[in-house]
Amino acid sequence: MKRRAATRREHVRFCEVEGWRQVQSARESANNHHLTFELALDDGRVLRTRISRPPNNDSYGKALWSHILRDQLCVTQSEFWKCVDDGIAPVRSSSGSAPPSAALPAGLAHQLVHVLKLSSAEIAKLSLEEATVLMNQHWSTPTD
Repeated sequence: MKRRAATRREHVRFCEVEGWRQVQSARESANNHHLTFELALDDGRVLRTRISRPPNNDSYGKALWSHILRDQLCVTQSEFWKCVDDGIAPVRSSSGSAPPSAALPAGLAHQLVHVLKLSSAEIAKLSLEEATVLMNQHWSTPTD
């Protein structure tokens, strides 16, 4: 069954039913253009979604809604509507795609790519200690 894109109000309802926690980021302290919700999963991931204010009956565009479902809420259309319409929260397996325990923090990987210009293949071979040493060496080298 093909459903329409949700409204902001339905997006908020989904977050409330599933038990997402409303948070305020540093950027939002200056302006209140968005509601931000987070959900900590058993596998260690933290999902985050933002909803433009006011949470009214304005609908999302098709492309934006697909992105929100897939990348922010990590649910299917069917799971979303069961949650909103019937109050049935999605079943989230704890055996999901958790990041590997040896994964580098995203900020460090970003620095390796954009500052040191390393390839993904080179970064994949680095341990956390090796990556940290490389960045520390770079930062401690004077630039003239």
